[in-house]
Amino acid sequence: QVQLVESGGGLVQAGGSLRLSCAASGRTFSNYVMGWFRQAPGKEREFVVAISRSGGRTYYADSVKGRFTISRDNAKNTVYLQMNSLKPEDTAVYYCAATWSGGSTLNNYDYWGQGTQVTVSS
Repeated sequence: QVQLVESGGGLVQAGGSLRLSCAASGRTFSNYVMGWFRQAPGKEREFVVAISRSGGRTYYADSVKGRFTISRDNAKNTVYLQMNSLKPEDTAVYYCAATWSGGSTLNNYDYWGQGTQVTVSS
């Protein structure tokens, strides 16, 4: 089992920045590809970004490319999501997730955090 706890969400004005963190415990963190997903009210959960086990490769959804940056610190068992130039349409609950297999498909991910709310006001 892997336990994931997100933090760092909040209310920010459009154009602002937030940094989300996801702390992992349980099995060896560096064995897992980590991803961030988000779910806006009334919408399905969608892929945002993923990072490889070593952190050397990343994959972003087009909607956040150039604005969001994922990173991980395997010594601290933590993955981060730096979000810049935030837009109202980025408003959602953000979830971190862990997968052994990787990819952007929601069903590939085995472990999920409880989520953290990000609200961007216009």
